[in-house]
Amino acid sequence: MRTQGEITAVLGPTNTGKTHLALTRMLGRSSGVMGLPLRLLARELYDRVVKARGPGSAALITGEEKIVPKSARYFLCTVEAMPLDLKPAFLAIDEIQLAADPDRGHVFTDRLLHARGSEETMLLGASTMAPMLSRLVPDAQRVERERFSTLTYSGPKKLGKLPRRSAIVAFSAEDVYAIAELIRRQRGGAAVVMGALSPRTRNAQVELYQSGEVDYLIATDAIGMGLNMDVDHVAFAAFSKFDGHRRRRLRPDEIGQIAGRAGRFRSDGTFGETGDARALDAETIQAVENHEFAPVTKLTWRNGALDFSSLEALRNSLARPSPAKGLERVRGALDEQVLETLSSDGEVRGWTRAQGGLTTLWDVCRIPDFRKTTVDEHARLARQIYAYLMSREGVLPDAWLDGQLARVAGTAGDVAVLSQRLAHVRTWAYAANRPGWTRDPAHWQARTREVEDALSDALHEALMTRFIDRRTSALVRGLREKADLAAGVDHRGEVTVEGHFVGRLKGLRFAADNAGGPLAQRAVTGAALKAVRPEINRRLGALARAEAADLELDSDGYLVWQGERTGKLARSADRLNPDVVLVGGELGAPEAVTRAVQRLQRHVADEAATHLEGLLALKLRTGAACGLDGLARGIGWRLVEAGGAMPRHELAADIAQLSAHERRQLRSAGVRIGEHAVFLPAMLKPRAASLNTLFHAVHSGDADGRFRPAPGRVCVTAPPGRSANEMASAGYLVCGSLAVRIDMLERLADAIREARKAHPRGWFALDDSMMALMGLPASGLEEVVRALGYTRVQKARGEAPDLWAARRKTRRKPAGTTRPAAPADAFSPFARLAELDLSQTAARPRTRSSRKPRRQQAASRAKRAGPS
Repeated sequence: MRTQGEITAVLGPTNTGKTHLALTRMLGRSSGVMGLPLRLLARELYDRVVKARGPGSAALITGEEKIVPKSARYFLCTVEAMPLDLKPAFLAIDEIQLAADPDRGHVFTDRLLHARGSEETMLLGASTMAPMLSRLVPDAQRVERERFSTLTYSGPKKLGKLPRRSAIVAFSAEDVYAIAELIRRQRGGAAVVMGALSPRTRNAQVELYQSGEVDYLIATDAIGMGLNMDVDHVAFAAFSKFDGHRRRRLRPDEIGQIAGRAGRFRSDGTFGETGDARALDAETIQAVENHEFAPVTKLTWRNGALDFSSLEALRNSLARPSPAKGLERVRGALDEQVLETLSSDGEVRGWTRAQGGLTTLWDVCRIPDFRKTTVDEHARLARQIYAYLMSREGVLPDAWLDGQLARVAGTAGDVAVLSQRLAHVRTWAYAANRPGWTRDPAHWQARTREVEDALSDALHEALMTRFIDRRTSALVRGLREKADLAAGVDHRGEVTVEGHFVGRLKGLRFAADNAGGPLAQRAVTGAALKAVRPEINRRLGALARAEAADLELDSDGYLVWQGERTGKLARSADRLNPDVVLVGGELGAPEAVTRAVQRLQRHVADEAATHLEGLLALKLRTGAACGLDGLARGIGWRLVEAGGAMPRHELAADIAQLSAHERRQLRSAGVRIGEHAVFLPAMLKPRAASLNTLFHAVHSGDADGRFRPAPGRVCVTAPPGRSANEMASAGYLVCGSLAVRIDMLERLADAIREARKAHPRGWFALDDSMMALMGLPASGLEEVVRALGYTRVQKARGEAPDLWAARRKTRRKPAGTTRPAAPADAFSPFARLAELDLSQTAARPRTRSSRKPRRQQAASRAKRAGPS
């Protein structure tokens, strides 16, 4: 293009409106071309022109995409793809400081020196380009623009502490993905923007961020090239990158270019470090804040007037030295490396001698390496394409292209797989957009665009699935922005908030769905407070009004309502009246919780009154002036404390001294003094025994490990470590390795006593009726009988086998006259008796027939009475 019209250099830092100014100026002209550094930015401005002027007026030209309506007047292009044969009224080149880039810089330099609009040319970039523009484009009118907002350094911050609307910058896909994973767990999710993404994927990701669905953006340095987003803070996760040749630290002007994305228009922005990035030095911070950077002193250059007369002439023209000071010839350009590699191939050299062969070879060598492979591998692909183009057909075969696309068209796979497929598709899209490379360019352009769009959508979904917790993001946003959340509980108890499952309500318990990290759990809990609390209060009210038939106290000590455990027994001062605590209900109102607990407490009391009536009545009669006197009252009190049954030997001393009147009192209170146990027969019923042992276990703090025989079992294996009182309260006595139900043991004692009466020496035999009574075989019955104090006698002549006799007992010294010590309880008869001085107390009045000492008289009476 010839130099025509005025040339304006608009220089300044980011957020000065340079690109917006150029777009506005172009739309004010009859035609225009804008060269942009990124395909993504070209697509963004193309969409804006389409919106302003209609699709027929705008054209998009990049290496992989070409949309050129016949009536197009405004061309949005990447700098490499700018159509140089047009003569637009307006022409602009954005980010001209990239002319110093070692790889792409020579293209920007060429456009800077030669591309012009017939009416106006605008060169947009950083102020660091001012000296080079004065030297290379002296007739350019320079305009300096100030930043609209202030950019301030805010220091390092942990990833989990970054403010909302932050962009986190990393310099490799691996780092971007790792940071995005961490942000997902800690903050709900993030959008991902990289230069390698297709415009469709990038736009979808940016929309997630712009819409507020996520508050964090993880990006490469691609965001520094004019991509417009509402970023308040830029956090650098690193300050070094691999630039294609070596790993190096970012220059201050590069840091400023990226950090400048923080703050939009009049909104101020901040920047700082995060992750493992080392803190910036004071000099760099000052340079970034004040936009004062070292001027650009060298631009990358390559000869644009190439000689295609021969292969050697082309190579020599590419190697021509720069014509001016400050222009440094490009080194290590990929297209030149591919050319050198293919030039050593004799067949390729032969093809270059055909008409147009050398031009075609150079076009093939300039295919970008979208796949990021080695030079040799990229050269092999270029040679294959060149071979097809130099064949008799002169185009890429349809079948071959179709096969290449078919291999990468699948949309299944993770982020890495889909990204790699997109890179391959970009290669075939580039080929489809080269003039004369395919038989039907429109078909292949549409086909590659179709595959790219499908992969782009799949990649966007994969990125969202991997890096965004949609539920957490929605809940956090809803809790932050909405006064009322749409919440509900279905018939299965599933709780949803804003359409997202947050947990399950079982009875009064809310089981939150704890998938995700701490943020997800906090969001779910916060949402549940709004969604579940009204339902919890409703259920508490219904529980407080529940009928007795709707409540059940199960064998584990839980109160069940509507099929769910809503309460649990807890230890209280009164063993027969345990407390009740709710299972769940924490989200309910305190007054509703109190009423529900009171209802469950009443139900437990009703259960006790129904099934433990005998034990409660005995407890009542052990009180002052309530029916039991003297030793009867003491025995009754001990029975209540033990749960309604005790082994007889523990009460033997008191029983031996009971008067007939006291025995009648105990009998009227439902107490039976058996041969082996003293017990309340009513407490041996299955429900009463189960409830009694449950209350006993709750009181002792071992509700889960208590002794729980199956209902109806006469004999069970005795559990180790159980006290005799605990077993007796369950209605069982331990006999050897077996625990035998008390009432059946007393029936066995009756049977043995009857059998002994029939034998002159008081012996007896074990018969089938006894085994049936115990439900035991002969060996088991023998163990029980032996535990009861009987021993097998030697067989005598004429005697039946298996005879048993009472084991002889060693005579012991009779017990003293003092009563057994008892706890100092106000209701215990032992407390009253302990206050008496027995040595000075008159003896008990005797009847006419009682002339023996009291101990002998009581023993004789007990012998005559037998078990009661």
